[in-house]
Amino acid sequence: MASRAEPVDTVGRRDWRDVARDAADLALLGILLTLAAAPVLTAAAAVGAASAAVHDWTRTGSWPSARATARRFGRAVLPGVPVSLLALAVAGLLAADLAALAAGRVPGGPPALAVTALVAAGLAGYAGLVVVEVGGDGGGRWRVAARSAARACLDAPTRWAALTGVTALAGLLAVLVSPVAVPILAGYTVAALHAVASRRPALAGIDGGRSALAGVDGGRSTLAGTAGRRPISAGVAGPRAVSAQPELP
Repeated sequence: MASRAEPVDTVGRRDWRDVARDAADLALLGILLTLAAAPVLTAAAAVGAASAAVHDWTRTGSWPSARATARRFGRAVLPGVPVSLLALAVAGLLAADLAALAAGRVPGGPPALAVTALVAAGLAGYAGLVVVEVGGDGGGRWRVAARSAARACLDAPTRWAALTGVTALAGLLAVLVSPVAVPILAGYTVAALHAVASRRPALAGIDGGRSALAGVDGGRSTLAGTAGRRPISAGVAGPRAVSAQPELP
């Protein structure tokens, strides 16, 4: 995997070879993710390592080395076992509930089925954001990622809805496409989650809510919300303004 996420030519345009290389890289990522998650108990570690690789690719333009990815996977195996079991249990319960409602074996009818489907889709969108967050944190800190994703869903419900749409579309495609193509779809799904999540506002809980973007004042952008520090524009323009004044006799 040696593709670039950003254009490398002088005019900022990508040709078909760059697109094909990126598509092949993501397909390979999905295949490796599926193979690593096959034992089920390693599913969380595999997803975290794949998300961390996509995070590096989208931020730096290059994929991490195979040794770095294997190291991330190895560190995340044991912490990811409870996450894998929890995700499997929740998915199994929701699938059983939906099947029972669709078959009419439990009361509620179409309204209960619709509500359960919406809850399942919302949880899938939240899980997608957790995957993005854990990838940005190295692929292994699921508890921190779950808390950050929960705050992000409450702060930006439109992004939560967009991620829900991504996971719903991926689930629909997984049912429609050939089983052989499902591993390839996994790599594209992780990349799509990162692409959608990268457009959301910065999470307030990552740095304790201390950093926030302030407006632009007179063409000078300042960073507000960091206690005890002067604005950047003041620190830059202050000495220049003083030196520009004529000295009085």
